[in-house]
Amino acid sequence: MNLNHKNKKLNVLLELLIVSTKLGLTSFGGPIAHLGYFHKEYVRKRNWIDDKSYADLVALSQFLPGPASSQVGIGISVLRAGILGGIVSFIGFTLPSVIVLILFALFLHGFNLNNSGLIHGLKLVAVPIVAQAILGMIKNLTPDLKRKAIALFAMIATLIWQSTSTQISVILISSILGYFLFQDNENSDKTTLVTNISKRFSVICLALFFILLAVLPLINSFTTSKWISLFDSFYRAGSMVFGGGHVVLPLLEREFVPTGWLSKETFLAGYGVTQAVPGPLFTFAAYLGTIMKGWQGGLIATIAIFLPAFLLIFGTLPFWLSMRRNSNLRRALLGVNAAVVGILISAFCNPIWISSVLSIYDFVIVAVLFSMLVFMKLPPWIIVVVGAICEEILSRF
Repeated sequence: MNLNHKNKKLNVLLELLIVSTKLGLTSFGGPIAHLGYFHKEYVRKRNWIDDKSYADLVALSQFLPGPASSQVGIGISVLRAGILGGIVSFIGFTLPSVIVLILFALFLHGFNLNNSGLIHGLKLVAVPIVAQAILGMIKNLTPDLKRKAIALFAMIATLIWQSTSTQISVILISSILGYFLFQDNENSDKTTLVTNISKRFSVICLALFFILLAVLPLINSFTTSKWISLFDSFYRAGSMVFGGGHVVLPLLEREFVPTGWLSKETFLAGYGVTQAVPGPLFTFAAYLGTIMKGWQGGLIATIAIFLPAFLLIFGTLPFWLSMRRNSNLRRALLGVNAAVVGILISAFCNPIWISSVLSIYDFVIVAVLFSMLVFMKLPPWIIVVVGAICEEILSRF
């Protein structure tokens, strides 16, 4: 009987790995598209979770910092096969894009392509993709004048004072503004989520999340180890990002470009390539880590940026009912989400626009790519390929 139980559990884990790997190989389009793929695969096709529970998981992922689509995938797998199921599902969904981005970073470093037309084309690709993300977020996260004002404050502050501490301060100030400025009218029906994670384990995960967030910068200040600095930077980025994968861009840029770890050109080229691969946008960390410290750095950076997502989803699932009923937290989150829009607009201005669009021809390419993405609704990987080829051709004349 015990052997049958083990075999059944192994079969469930193997099924999770196969399904999540298929999604990791085919899920193009960013976090919102990923949620659509997940709903089709997990809710409609396999009936592993019902619509109400799925909606609850999406709400939880939006409430927490980190990669929203990855947290939803982890949560579904935890409900189906426990903590090990969440880990297995994450590996399947994330590993394909991690491998591609590590290989691209090694190729870029080995052939010294930093100044080629191909790389400049990949930088241009980031312009329409981030612009599209901003337009969608403006519509959803800043629908009224108060939230537009918070977004404007966040944009101005992060443009004038370009540092990671400024971004963190802006998020904290915006949460306070949200608490005082907004009313909470959300209907918080009782959640249907039931998990076998113990509350004791959840408390340990939450404690570890905050301990690492506080202790890693202190350890980094007392050591010259590049590995600790790398882990600290990516862990903080994964802990502070609200609003999806695109928002990790300004945090990572402030961490590594001004400090000389890598150039703006290399940074934006990797961001452009990340749009062409399926899976979560947070795998951009694999590219950055590889550029800075080889393939080992790519793996460490990936672990560091996703670790907060694991700790938070494990730590909050059993407490989600009471969290959803806390109107104070939801009001504060309205302010945070508005600030996210301003921070992303700031990153769009600097470094994306000012270091990418250098001529009339660049502007024309960006306009064409934006039209293909927004109006023709072509998939992002086509935009990446077209942008890279166009700029490579122009660079030869």
